[in-house]
Amino acid sequence: MANNYLQYKPLIESFGCEVRADEPMKVHTSFKIGGCADLFVTVSNDRQLSCLIGLCNENDIPIFVLGNGSNLLVSDKGIRGVVLRLSGEFCDIGFNDDGTLHCGAGAQLSRLCAFALDNSLTGLEFAWGIPGSCGGAAFMDAGAYGGEMKDVVVSCEHVDLRTGEFGSFTGDELDYSYRHSAYSGGGYVITALNIRLEKGDKREIRAKMDDLMGRRKDKQPLEYPSAGSVFKRPAGYFAGGLIEQCGFKGTQVGGAQVSPKHAGFIVNVGDATCEDVLDLIEKIQRTVREETGVQLECEVRKTGE
Repeated sequence: MANNYLQYKPLIESFGCEVRADEPMKVHTSFKIGGCADLFVTVSNDRQLSCLIGLCNENDIPIFVLGNGSNLLVSDKGIRGVVLRLSGEFCDIGFNDDGTLHCGAGAQLSRLCAFALDNSLTGLEFAWGIPGSCGGAAFMDAGAYGGEMKDVVVSCEHVDLRTGEFGSFTGDELDYSYRHSAYSGGGYVITALNIRLEKGDKREIRAKMDDLMGRRKDKQPLEYPSAGSVFKRPAGYFAGGLIEQCGFKGTQVGGAQVSPKHAGFIVNVGDATCEDVLDLIEKIQRTVREETGVQLECEVRKTGE
């Protein structure tokens, strides 16, 4: 283990956190790819989070914040330092006094969608089936089928990793744009979201959710591990269409394959490595650029040594 981060395990455990050493990241990512994290730390409340950040700052221990691992490609060499996952209080969902929803960043987006449905609230149907955490969705302005998180997020609560101070961004401070937010540059842990939805008809909300989920299952290779859409949508084009146009459907490097079902997805068809995926991405980008003049930009986050 690099830098002997293992020596900090007992101290982090004394804060009440759950700590696993040399934890394989492939079990925590939807791609099922990635080497080991030196320390995989689960925190359940603000006090534990504050203690952990303080310790890491004092000892120059890097922190990587993990959501649901659904838009992530982890290096085969793993991640040095601490991988942080939010649990416990950070997964609570409920109502604020003003009627907005308060949602912990560690909660699954699917749980938030189901909570909205149970309370006949419309506006989140687009997110049904996006396999991320609420914090991860807010972090990258996740969206689909004409909806995005920026349409419903009023504010995000966070901790500054540099200072350990709790704060929030509201409205324009969130700096939302396509697959971007004020958090995109790192430096913060999103701890909660406040979301405004409208009252709706429960049957209509359910029907729309079912429709969108059906469309996902028809078009997307959900039967294989993947990280969702690999590339951002280029202006005026669809990434999957360009990739298919260049003949990449079914192309394979090692265990990584351009899905024959949807060319915008790279799937893990058998023990794919991070290098397999990166080689395939580079090959796609180069060919699409040469044949169409369009530069495809990755949507999947790459992290690790």
